Amino acid sequence: MVILFQLALLLLVVMSFVLIVGVPVLYATNGDRVQSNRLILVGGLAWTALVVLVGVLNYFVV
Repeated sequence: MVILFQLALLLLVVMSFVLIVGVPVLYATNGDRVQSNRLILVGGLAWTALVVLVGVLNYFVV
């Protein structure tokens, strides 16, 4: 269970860095606005799910 918690936490940290870099880049590009907004939404939802997962796993680890 501890290894699963650590992997989820690592994914959360990596996803946070990806969103910190990716969101401004997507807003700055002149590409398809709908696709950029969809990617940001999916990234935000995945990040939120990881936060909840880490919280639940933290309950079982501690």
